[in-house]
This record gives sequence, structure tokens and C-alpha cells, in this order.
Amino acid sequence: MSMTDPIADTLTRIRNASKQRHATVEMPLSKMKVEIVRILKENGFITDYKVTGEGVHKNICVSLKYARTDTPIMTGIKRVSKPGRRVYVGKDEIPKVMGGIGITILSTSKGLLSDREARREGSGGEVLCYVW
Repeated sequence: MSMTDPIADTLTRIRNASKQRHATVEMPLSKMKVEIVRILKENGFITDYKVTGEGVHKNICVSLKYARTDTPIMTGIKRVSKPGRRVYVGKDEIPKVMGGIGITILSTSKGLLSDREARREGSGGEVLCYVW
């Protein structure tokens, strides 16, 4: 099976694992996925991540984060730009998620950035997903 949208797959795995209260979730490694989970970690949505495996068969293992009551910190994650319909925004049109509680992850010329970083850098780009 070829995967047409590895980003959507990543977001779905994280969403499903946190709904099931899993401690960690694993997925095949890619540079894009590492960047996405790095942004999730920097913004406090996950505890940590690490690369496991050897050679061609490397995985990324994401440690999910929960509040004291076993409530997932990440309550929602939504893919915006899809392979069939790309969504781009200029630096002045970067959307705020849940009034700034959530984050937008953008693919810019400076790499993957959260909405705050993109505003600071003054660069728009492709809206990959919303996380809240």
C-alpha cells in the first residue's frame, strides 16, 4: 500500500493513540514528521519523541502528554492542506487556532514553523495542520 498523505497518517496515529490513552505511538520516520513532532513538543502538546530502529527501518516514537486526570493535552488535530487541495497563506493571513490556544503548523521557506514563529519570521506558507 502506498501512502498518499503521510502527514495525515501521522496526525491520525497521534489522535487515535491519545484517544485510547496510550503512553506512546510509533510511526515510520521522515524528516517532515520529525519537524512536526518537534513543534508539538516545543508547544507542550507532547512530552517527548525519539528515533528508534536501524538503517532503513527507522521509526519515530512519540510520548503523549496527559493532564493529571488522564485527559489528553492535545484535544484536537486537523489536517488542513491535503495532497488534493493545498492551502497557502501569506504572512498576514496566518490563522489563529482557538483564539491562540492552539497552533497552526506551516511549511515555509524557512522549514516547518508554528504560527507564532512564522509571524515572528514574517513568512507565510502551506498550512499543514491545526493543533489544539
